Amino acid sequence: MLVEHRFDDRNITWRTIEGFDHIAYHILSVDEEARIVDLLFRFAAHEKIALHRHMADYKTLVLQGELRIYRPNGELKEIRSVGSYVSAKAGGEPHTEGGGDCDAVVYFTNRDVQGPIYEILGPANEIVATFGIPEFKELLEAQSP
Repeated sequence: MLVEHRFDDRNITWRTIEGFDHIAYHILSVDEEARIVDLLFRFAAHEKIALHRHMADYKTLVLQGELRIYRPNGELKEIRSVGSYVSAKAGGEPHTEGGGDCDAVVYFTNRDVQGPIYEILGPANEIVATFGIPEFKELLEAQSP
């Protein structure tokens, strides 16, 4: 029998952005000089976030649950279990993500950020929003007490 262990997030204040359903974030750091943004995302169980594309190199580590990756047509592409570590280059196929049977908590580190980190896409794959260092810096400042 598999025992589900939960990531202890008692000391983390999760934040959300209006209009972005099924995801919460906690920014760990924004290093403008090194061009790095580190953060945690919590993906809601059995839900999908907005269609998006990664525009900076990144690394992820699943800390809780499983992260499910979906193609733009909704087809399940990949499941990343607890402890899964991925290193990927910028670009790649647009996709959605979500949690499995429980909320997924995932550490993301975005490296060599030169412009947007994420492009949020609309129904016709048009860019409806971007998040880069300035946006994450602003969110980090708002997150601080």
